[in-house]
Amino acid sequence: MKVAVFVDYIGAIGGAERVALMMAKSLKGDVITTDLDRESIKQLGFCDLSIISLGKTIRAPPLKQISASIMFARCDFSDDYDFFIFSGNWCHYAAKKHRPNLWYCHTPVRAFYDMKDEIISRQQNIILKVLAALWIWCHERFDQRSVRSLDRIVVNSLNVQKRVQKFYGRTSSLAYPPVELDKFSYRECGDFWLSVNRTYPEKRIELQFQVFRNIPEEQLVVVGGYSEGDHASWYHRKLVEDMPNNVVMLGQVSEEELIDLYSRCKGLICTAKDEDFGLTPLEAMASGKPVIAVNEGGFAETVIDGVTGRLVEPTAEALSQAVREVSEEGCLPYKSACRERAEHFSEGAFIKQIEKEITDAVGDV
Repeated sequence: MKVAVFVDYIGAIGGAERVALMMAKSLKGDVITTDLDRESIKQLGFCDLSIISLGKTIRAPPLKQISASIMFARCDFSDDYDFFIFSGNWCHYAAKKHRPNLWYCHTPVRAFYDMKDEIISRQQNIILKVLAALWIWCHERFDQRSVRSLDRIVVNSLNVQKRVQKFYGRTSSLAYPPVELDKFSYRECGDFWLSVNRTYPEKRIELQFQVFRNIPEEQLVVVGGYSEGDHASWYHRKLVEDMPNNVVMLGQVSEEELIDLYSRCKGLICTAKDEDFGLTPLEAMASGKPVIAVNEGGFAETVIDGVTGRLVEPTAEALSQAVREVSEEGCLPYKSACRERAEHFSEGAFIKQIEKEITDAVGDV
């Protein structure tokens, strides 16, 4: 069976892009996307994948998202493949022409649903607020219509499963994203904490900055970037301007550098608001390192409080206390439990579940 995996765009690499590329590689499929950063593909070790770009999107949001949606809606690879997987928020606009299919849903577009009011209020003036509200109102309706063309929905967490039921009225299957266990190892308990995330407002990196202002004796290394022209450029600038002395922002790093940072850090800190799932805690635990995360969303499905790290309230005070406590204990007491927890999220189990979903979807047609 010849499979195509549609991905919104491949620029700043996050967990969703890694999972999509891994799916394509394991299923011996091709990738179809819009914007394509070949250097990012190279850094992740997916150079052998066949990747088709539909062209570049318009850089400024929300025109970026709109142009991506139009590109996917217009494309037609229906005669070239036997099955289609959509992994992203905009690529499923190709679903009407490409069946049988499934959507591996990382989350319904949060700007259209649970974060709608926050996105609108974040705009700088009344004109931008009106334009944002208009875009959300229009595109939400297109989103709902497109989802009706999906034969099957597979979600990455119980958290997202609830959103899919609430906002689309659809049932879904669960397939937790995998961590590539063999890539990660414990080297030492170093002298810095690690944060790995795109520099987006919903990641609440400013909260991490508050934590390390409270603990000047500790160090934080922040890894992650953003795609040029996306909604996060202003947030990144704000972070850089307000960065504490004991924080370093490295931007996007190579796969080898990231694995090395995991192997040498004290632990990982995660502050994203109601995170869909969150692959970085699994990568940290695969490296034998504890995770301090806010007790929200997907983090509560992976981190075991008191065993593989801490789950705390999303306040600077609670996070600061957890960092102090875990720093005092050191990494070693967490090493075995963290590695054991990560082993529950293997690549083999994930691909087996996806293959079952493909078989069931084909059987339903």
